[in-house]
Amino acid sequence: MNLYYKLSILMGIVVVSSNYLVQFPVQIFGLNEILTYGAFSYPVTFLITDLANRAYGKIVARKVVYFGFLIGILLTLFVSTNFNDIISIRIAIGSGIAFFVAQNLDVQVFDRLRKKSWFIAPLTSSVLGSITDTFLFFSIAFYATGIPWLTLALGDLAVKFLISFAMLIPFRLLLSRIKDYSENSVSNVKL
Repeated sequence: MNLYYKLSILMGIVVVSSNYLVQFPVQIFGLNEILTYGAFSYPVTFLITDLANRAYGKIVARKVVYFGFLIGILLTLFVSTNFNDIISIRIAIGSGIAFFVAQNLDVQVFDRLRKKSWFIAPLTSSVLGSITDTFLFFSIAFYATGIPWLTLALGDLAVKFLISFAMLIPFRLLLSRIKDYSENSVSNVKL
């Protein structure tokens, strides 16, 4: 199985897991008002997008995003959406919109910065994508529900920033294992 399919499948798995985990506040150290478990898994989506972008360029990276979006939304609707609960429905809608916008922003920013030092593109694109994703998702999913969405969003964002920095380690390690096809014609890459 080539890298494109591995990244696409992994993207779908991470999105579904994150959409499920965001429903559960972290119950230790009094963090239940500022953090959900989804904050720990979701930043991996930016690593996946950035690896696809580095390996194949922005056109193929967008295909990985679209695949993750499609699988993530379909599975979220069937696995973790309670259609009798408006918040569960809002989580699904917010997740889809936030994911789509933030990941496409990540692809564009990474592509523009790809010629800079190895860490500039993934770090900048992940941070900007995280900010966009967090505020779109939490405002759509939880605004005017009585859930402390702003504090949850800020806690989520802090964790995403930390994980974005941590994701530089696997990104750097995996750089030597992926071939950069982005300079070549996309038609030369077998998907």
